[in-house]
Amino acid sequence: MTSENSNPGFLKRLQTKWKLDSLFQVVMVLVVFACTGFTILFIKNPILDFFGVEKGGFVNTFLYLLLVLPLYQIFLLVYGFIFGQFKFFWEKEKQIFRRIGSVFSRKKS
Repeated sequence: MTSENSNPGFLKRLQTKWKLDSLFQVVMVLVVFACTGFTILFIKNPILDFFGVEKGGFVNTFLYLLLVLPLYQIFLLVYGFIFGQFKFFWEKEKQIFRRIGSVFSRKKS
């Protein structure tokens, strides 16, 4: 009986899904996501407080979508560059922009 599991591990599945060359790359991509998330966590409230909006309201949500989400995308690219994964994140950003563009460019019959 072999002790190996027939199912690939979590990191191996991510490597396949993301089409990365090594498990090290997978770990670096996860580090980029973690650093970006922590950065947004720390800057979100000061940005929203600057505009003087109450937490949980419509204006708060609108400013979050308008300001914080684009900053998240920028920080992904910055940390991607720092950790040597810029190409991966740049390709993902282009996919996102293509999808957003396709929503707005659909012609109605």
